[in-house]
Amino acid sequence: MAEKFDSLEEHLEKFVENIRQLGIIVSDFQPSSQTGLNQKLNFMVTGLQDIDKCRQQLHDISVPLEVFEYIDQGRNPQLYTKECLERALAKNEQVKGKIDTMKKFKSLLIQELTKVFPEDMAKYKAIRGEDPPS
Repeated sequence: MAEKFDSLEEHLEKFVENIRQLGIIVSDFQPSSQTGLNQKLNFMVTGLQDIDKCRQQLHDISVPLEVFEYIDQGRNPQLYTKECLERALAKNEQVKGKIDTMKKFKSLLIQELTKVFPEDMAKYKAIRGEDPPS
């Protein structure tokens, strides 16, 4: 799988370099550089065809749209993964806190109900298998 990504990366780097060179030729265009311009345009078409071939090999890969937003904002796409993990850890801690609070509440509720309704709570605990009936 890594070879497919390496191949795509190589084709993209060649394509970007070709476009950079094409920009240089166009910015200082002279009639004598027409053949070089035509050659670079042909390389660009070939480069797009090579990239399209790589696309067919990677058709089962999906990238979250947020990653493209990171790239559009000039941010490192690897930060997306880091921030997702940080959000997941924060949410995990938040949910863990809620679970702990609910467990404490349940324990206190059972204690108070046992004081007020001792017989009913003894039956409840017996049904739950927490305490044998007295």
